[in-house]
Amino acid sequence: MSTDWLAAVWEGESVVGYPLLFGLVLLGSVIPIVPTGAVVGAGAAFAMTTDTLGLPLVLLVATLAALTGDLITFAVCRFGGPSAVRWVARGQHPERIDEVRDQFRRHGWQIIVAGRLLPAGRIPVLLAAGALAYPWRRLLPAAALAAFLWALAYALLGVVSGGIFDSPLLATLLATLLVLLVGGVLNVVSARRRKPAPTAPEREPCETS
Repeated sequence: MSTDWLAAVWEGESVVGYPLLFGLVLLGSVIPIVPTGAVVGAGAAFAMTTDTLGLPLVLLVATLAALTGDLITFAVCRFGGPSAVRWVARGQHPERIDEVRDQFRRHGWQIIVAGRLLPAGRIPVLLAAGALAYPWRRLLPAAALAAFLWALAYALLGVVSGGIFDSPLLATLLATLLVLLVGGVLNVVSARRRKPAPTAPEREPCETS
């Protein structure tokens, strides 16, 4: 497979690279069917190894797409009605949503940032924000910061892979693998942290003669 084919995917004659990046990240932020982190990492890796994309613009486009997706999801959770909220909450554990809602009341914008960066944290946080009618004036700066930090983290993985390989194809593949590996590790750590500690069995009272 030649690098010309990979360049055609990102750019082509009509320059579709940045719109493609924006569209995939936006789609994955609204409907989680696209590995958005891998898309950003691949875009950053490609920017490091070719002149087709620019790394600052990759970071900017990814941030705007992630922010737009989060705001759309929040709006659905706040104004969409019960059916729309159930659609967003599909696959989520009610206990997890209740736990995030309690944390949201105490920490507010910090939870929005953490929810973007932690695996499986974004949807419960946005559901809690919508249910609590979190004000837009507070949500927007927190969501913007969260989207930027998220895009920066995954772009750095692409920068690392681009620094290892000069080939756009190999750099992109390595960036994708790094993103998936980091995501898998974070998922395991997050799942273990949420797992309740086993309770010690109760000791039976000693019988007295």
